[in-house]
Amino acid sequence: MKNLTVNQSRTDLPNEISGSATPLDLLIQSRNRHFSGAEIENRHWVGGDPIGTAFYNALSVTFPRGERFFMDVLRGFRNRTPEKLRREITAFIHQEAVHSREHACFNQQLTDSDYDLSKLEQTMNSVMDRIADMPEIDQLAATTCLEHITAIIAKELIANPAHLDHADDEQRKMWLWHASEEIEHKGVAYDTWLHATRDWSRWQRWKKKTLFMLKISKGFTKNRIKGMLELLRQDGITGLRAWTGVLHYALIGPAPFRRTLLPWLQFFKPGFHPWDIDDRYLIQLAESEYEAAILDQPEENDNVTVFDERRKSDRLRKVA
Repeated sequence: MKNLTVNQSRTDLPNEISGSATPLDLLIQSRNRHFSGAEIENRHWVGGDPIGTAFYNALSVTFPRGERFFMDVLRGFRNRTPEKLRREITAFIHQEAVHSREHACFNQQLTDSDYDLSKLEQTMNSVMDRIADMPEIDQLAATTCLEHITAIIAKELIANPAHLDHADDEQRKMWLWHASEEIEHKGVAYDTWLHATRDWSRWQRWKKKTLFMLKISKGFTKNRIKGMLELLRQDGITGLRAWTGVLHYALIGPAPFRRTLLPWLQFFKPGFHPWDIDDRYLIQLAESEYEAAILDQPEENDNVTVFDERRKSDRLRKVA
């Protein structure tokens, strides 16, 4: 097998892969952070901005069901992958389990703040049910696409502090923590996809992932806008004011959609791999924002409720 650098083109990787293309010095680890005690004190917790708040709230609604789906899909492929990738899938599952748990708590706080999330949850469940009915390899393709979308949003969130500069402190920490782990495991689903399709032609693989990304991205954008508009309606913001606010936020102001357009397009490049862009430095940058943390080591079990809660002194991590 050739020695691959992080930024090297991986056009031939599927025929060579024996483990994964995750950088060798990157340890995928679940930090098992707890934010359930961080109450949402301000209804518009993103600096008093109802539009920005609606964006993150609508996104959070997707995570509990979406993360569980990703876990189930990769778990189904885990025992058919090489050892290194198998370990990374296990670590991926541990991280996503905690993400699902923490966003379920966050969403409950939104409900306690008198937001009705039922329409958004119904839309999410309907989408995931349709994907879950697809063949196994199509479920993996969808997971790979959604993980890429999540990773590029995560990178933008950390790299551009303006997004959460004025957000409530505890909520900002939660989102930065989540974003850092999404970057950390951003190649796992893609490596699983490469291994599962290692006997496909390049054209067959590119065509499948391209068609899925176009379809997934269309639905993702449409449903997040609909979710934002529904939450804004509950804040008394409707009609032209709501639409203008959403479009300005997405494309002109903080512009999370515009700013992630280029990395989204890179997915379509022949030979693409998520680690063609080495953004590992953002993981530590995010950690420095949500404070030095004791990294809890999970037991060898996919169920997050059995994570080892003992704090181990040799795992104490200090971030400059």
